[in-house]
Amino acid sequence: MQHFEVVLVFLVLVFILISLYKELMGAAFTFFVAVMILGVFGILTPSEILSGFANEQIAVIIMLLLLGDAIRQTSIIEIFFAKIFPRSSSYRGFLVRMMIWVGGLSAFLNNTPLVAVMMPYVHQWSRRNQISASKLLIPLSYAAILGGCVTLIGTSTNLIVNGMVVDQDIIPGMKPLDMFDFLWVGFPMLIIGFIYLYFFSYKYLPDRKTALDDFSFCERKYMVEAEIRKNSHLIGKTLGEADFKNDNGLFLFEVLRGKRLFQILDENFILKEGDMLRFAGDNTNIVSLLSETSGLTLPAVGMMSKLKVSQVVEIVISHNSTLISKAVGDIHFRGKYDSALLAIHRNGERIVEKMEDVKLKAGDVLLLLAGESFSSRVQDEIDFYLISKVKELRKPERYKIWTLLGGTLVAIFLAAIKVAPLFTGLLVVLTAINVLNVVNAKDLPKSIDYNLAVIIALSLALGTAMMKTGVADMVANLIISVFLPFGRVSLLFGIFLITSVLAAYITNKAAVAIVFPISLTAASNLGLNPTPFALVVSFAAAANFITPIGYQTNLMVYGPGGYNFKDFFKIGFPLTIIYMIVTVAILSLMYF
Repeated sequence: MQHFEVVLVFLVLVFILISLYKELMGAAFTFFVAVMILGVFGILTPSEILSGFANEQIAVIIMLLLLGDAIRQTSIIEIFFAKIFPRSSSYRGFLVRMMIWVGGLSAFLNNTPLVAVMMPYVHQWSRRNQISASKLLIPLSYAAILGGCVTLIGTSTNLIVNGMVVDQDIIPGMKPLDMFDFLWVGFPMLIIGFIYLYFFSYKYLPDRKTALDDFSFCERKYMVEAEIRKNSHLIGKTLGEADFKNDNGLFLFEVLRGKRLFQILDENFILKEGDMLRFAGDNTNIVSLLSETSGLTLPAVGMMSKLKVSQVVEIVISHNSTLISKAVGDIHFRGKYDSALLAIHRNGERIVEKMEDVKLKAGDVLLLLAGESFSSRVQDEIDFYLISKVKELRKPERYKIWTLLGGTLVAIFLAAIKVAPLFTGLLVVLTAINVLNVVNAKDLPKSIDYNLAVIIALSLALGTAMMKTGVADMVANLIISVFLPFGRVSLLFGIFLITSVLAAYITNKAAVAIVFPISLTAASNLGLNPTPFALVVSFAAAANFITPIGYQTNLMVYGPGGYNFKDFFKIGFPLTIIYMIVTVAILSLMYF
């Protein structure tokens, strides 16, 4: 019977590898089928299969994802990035700033929303400076990965490994991993990785047009009016110093000062309070004018700029619309549609009138700032059609922002100094943001990655099966016999290499599930400190640079960057080798 169980576990492992590599079914369903087979044949008991769902680290991962999504919904990161990035002018200057901030934040925040928020800024900066976004998107993903490896909570992979450490019973009394156990390898590699990307990104990455670059030629150019508000940082600056094109991607074609119109503008033209500036730009660039940092105000918006929740939408005037030939000022968008007109596009035609005097035509495309009741008011509207929702804007009160950000940081700090468990701290923060209505409580569950929770819980069950049947012991002894003759250090090299390859071509969660019990069994059989054997699996699985499918952020930039597998391998393989050498060297010095 024992022989049959060993063969069955090996067959299940082969099934997992083939299914994930060939993408025969989703990762969660693959693990479900695998564990179900082990349960049907009695290798795992029902309690062993379900025990993983009670693991504290799964709850911590879910709570961190919820808080990360709450931070994304409040647009805190977006506002922060908007203040930092538009002012960088050179490729390497932008690259350094991007890597420092994204890498630093990734150590404590979920890196997926960070990359998602940062990608539009990369594309916007690339278009303005005529540098392909493909030179920056892989470094963006790699910076998030490098930062995530610095702390226990930086990436879900680290938390999964810690969950397995807590769950294992191979080495009695083995302590859970601490918040900064990863720092000794993660931080030096964060610096080394940044230096590597600084010198080699431009050389190794392709100069390739992306789908977004091609689409940009077809973007609608809107006309928008913006006034220089009181105490604006633009007052007294020349047009050259204001640099609207680089900061906001907008083309300034007229300035109205009182009753005087300036159409021929040079860089020495000095801006004054109350100047009405007329721009041409696409929808995303015009949205940037709504930011508090722009120094401008859109007169038509008025008090709508104070709304807690609003959205920017595009509409097109229908051919039988009652709005045709009406002046914008006579339509009263605010009272009728709970919206304000931001900008107008008229099929490339130049609009010379003031915005409020423009008479609408069929086919005009309008950009509106819409309030919460906009959707219900225009549900049966025939005067125009909704084309798209460009962006949702949220302005939570400052105390709510501090509750969310401050509470999260305090929870992490208290866990780091071992005053309160991370689980308890995050639970308190989630309760507080729900009570204070920082985000909509009904929306939060939508951000739970149930597939991830299932994969982690079933991974723990798979590890139990490998240990019970002796499969982990057999594979561990094989790895020991191959690598140990070259020394203990080579054993860590071997484990890193196997984990890295599996993570690159299946998933890092599956790699951890398979290699972790083997790695810990090897440490147990040799009577060695198990901590470096747990950490090396975590670093090898998380520091995934070789393929786009190995890590979520790599997959996010894969399509928008116009990349292929070769691009990732070309720049990612040397970085993986460097990471392996540094990881093994530091862990060996610390623990052997």
